[in-house]
Amino acid sequence: LSVPISTYNKIWADAQESLNCLLQKEIEEKSQKPLKDRLLVFQLLATFYIKYVQIFHNLESAYDQIVHPQKRLIIRQVLDGVMGRILELKNEMVELEFSEYHYFDDILQDLKLSPDNIEIPIPRYFIKEKIKVLKERERILAQIMLDAGMYEDEPKKPVKVMLLEEAVRIIQVAERARQGRLRATFMKQIFLEEKRERLARLQGSKGPDVETAAMCIQRIWRGHTQWKKTLKIREEEMVFLGMIPPPHFQRPSASLLRAQKVDTLRCEIQEKYESDFQKALVSIKERVKEIEGPDIKETLQDQIRQWFIECRHITGKFPDYPDEEQGGSAVLFSEKTPEEVAAELAAKAEEELKKKGKKGKKEKKEKGKSKKKGNEEEEEGWKMSPSNFLPIMEEGNNKYKDIWKNRDEKWNFSQEYDPELIKEEKRKEVEEEIRVQVDELMRQELKNLKLAVDRETEKTGKKGKKGKKKKKGKKGGGKKKSKKDKDLTADRTIDSLYQELVEEGILIRSKKIKLSDYVGEYSYLGTTLRQIDVEPMPSLTDVKQLIVLYGILPLGSQSVHEKAPLVKTLLLVGPVGVGKKMLIHALCTETGANLFNLSAANISGKYPGKAGLQLMLHMVFKVARQLQPSVIWIGDTEKTFYRRVPKTEKEMDPKRLKKQLPKILKTLKIEDRILIIGTTNRPFDADIKPFCKVYKKIILVPRPDYASRFVLWKHFIQQNGGLLTKQLNISCLAQVSDGYAQGTILRAVQAVLTERRLMQLNKKPLTAVEFLICLARQDPVYKEEEETFKVWYAKTPLGKARIKSLMEKEDTGKGKGKDKGKGKDKKKEGKKAKK
Repeated sequence: LSVPISTYNKIWADAQESLNCLLQKEIEEKSQKPLKDRLLVFQLLATFYIKYVQIFHNLESAYDQIVHPQKRLIIRQVLDGVMGRILELKNEMVELEFSEYHYFDDILQDLKLSPDNIEIPIPRYFIKEKIKVLKERERILAQIMLDAGMYEDEPKKPVKVMLLEEAVRIIQVAERARQGRLRATFMKQIFLEEKRERLARLQGSKGPDVETAAMCIQRIWRGHTQWKKTLKIREEEMVFLGMIPPPHFQRPSASLLRAQKVDTLRCEIQEKYESDFQKALVSIKERVKEIEGPDIKETLQDQIRQWFIECRHITGKFPDYPDEEQGGSAVLFSEKTPEEVAAELAAKAEEELKKKGKKGKKEKKEKGKSKKKGNEEEEEGWKMSPSNFLPIMEEGNNKYKDIWKNRDEKWNFSQEYDPELIKEEKRKEVEEEIRVQVDELMRQELKNLKLAVDRETEKTGKKGKKGKKKKKGKKGGGKKKSKKDKDLTADRTIDSLYQELVEEGILIRSKKIKLSDYVGEYSYLGTTLRQIDVEPMPSLTDVKQLIVLYGILPLGSQSVHEKAPLVKTLLLVGPVGVGKKMLIHALCTETGANLFNLSAANISGKYPGKAGLQLMLHMVFKVARQLQPSVIWIGDTEKTFYRRVPKTEKEMDPKRLKKQLPKILKTLKIEDRILIIGTTNRPFDADIKPFCKVYKKIILVPRPDYASRFVLWKHFIQQNGGLLTKQLNISCLAQVSDGYAQGTILRAVQAVLTERRLMQLNKKPLTAVEFLICLARQDPVYKEEEETFKVWYAKTPLGKARIKSLMEKEDTGKGKGKDKGKGKDKKKEGKKAKK
């Protein structure tokens, strides 16, 4: 394992080096003047974004494979910081361009990178670090569903019991039919041979001689062999040019299999080293306390006594001992003279009094200045907003420089924990604990000294403190819980609530789907189209990246969720079959989140009445908070915000959650890793104002373009057991299936690739016609439907802001154009005058 570990150490070092350069650029950017050109601003943000994503790739792979427990602590800190910074930059780009989708074709070309380099990876530690908890939860869920008689899978067709005699008769019929078919083909061959002989006898003509027959056979054989050779040469040339994969490409490589085994082994070693490290933290601290504790105590006492004597010598009296709130004796060891320490303590007390008086004045001044500042900033231009994650990354980067950058690790071949680092850390903790004990002893000693030498009595200031404490206690006791904070299920356990929600069908099992199964291709013309003021349709890869940014990363990491721009709700909009539900299940699989189904159809008739609805929502969000991360899915969410409820759906009461959803969003706190996701294929049926107030992040999921369809056909055919041959024209299928969604293509593939058809693949390869026949029976996504989605999205707040910004650009462009035209006319007039 030594070679791979050194490789991952190098990856980590490279990532830290590039991060250090980026952090310096970020600091330089703060000191520069604000930018006015929006294109320059976007290029700056996009460059930072791409570079952070590259660092993210390296740090994620290093954290996943490095086994040293102390190194992993620093990598984890920096990794979370980089994730958060990527989310902040994404938010900046959205606010700048008024669009959820961004295209980096020109920047990638300048940096000589491929689109794969900006694909955001999903950290593997999201699942790895809580795999035991997830397995236990899965077991409990399966047991509850089994006891309740609930099965999510389709019910199997009942097997009809057959009598033995009837079974024998069916087998006999099938066997006799088979023998009959064989006999018929055999008799046909005999009949044809007899017919040929009879005709030859009647005509009396002789067959061809031996030489002509031999020449005929040779000609056919040579033609056949030459055709085979030509095919082989053509294949070799295509492999050489990189147009088709080599034959061994389909088979799993031995080195890859070996690497996978090493990865799994390394994960086991990680767990072992981590448990050893946690045990060592306790044992080494106890050892330091036993061995070095008495010496630390003596030195502290000697230093404090020396301070007493010096203060007495300089000021003529013994000093006042610092309180615990001021830091105790820790204030004395900041390499300062006794006079400076005494002055500092007095200055702190004065500052606290001054702050209270100045707070009111400052607030008034700030309110007056804020309006002026806002106008000035708008006039000046754009400047990078402050980040919550830069200090975290800087701290992690400094730790790396101080501890690991130049550390000699030749002795630590197996990469176990470093005991010296633990000693340094625990020595400080032990010193802090001992200092508290020493402070109590030395306060008493100082009191005795004052009584004995200066004959001073202790000032009576404790009574006032006690009185204050009592008052605080009264204030705290006087608070009463409001109705909103009242726990409706205080007498019940989380397990019982969990079980009830499962039995009611509100908490459901998510399908085991990875986000990588959502196949699509990158959009290569996005920047080109935007330069000519044409808004491109987003690709499936863009949609997938937004799910990672807004859903997976915040739900997977608590620190990222608390400090990154908060996303409470998400709306997936698109026609039927584009994979909206699949994305939700993938999100739950990648983060290990619980899935709650609050769709109008699912909750109709459950927990009736206003009190029942409140109880249901209370139970859902109580369980969701306790077992976070959690995803709350509202399918066909436009029904909750209907303008007019159809007569057929009035009994279902689809608008039950309309008033409750905004209230729920206010109760969700920063630390609650809960995401509400709505899916809809008819958003235009909803009242747009309350709809967009609840769902502030809207992701438009389009039908697949040509590149994505080409990849989808290949993926679906191979996934369902099909073989890709030359007879199967994938390009033709991708072109003809324009307008069809992913779900439609999948159904067509499954209809063709039956068990019987799969058995015939060796003799009868697949052709495009077979799939097209099944595809023709499905309904496509018509252009009119696609246009309605675009028109609806243009009415959303972000869509309106985007159109407004484009109109402003056009106006400024026209203004410049008019000026240019006038200039040209003037030049022409001047030339005429000269003539």
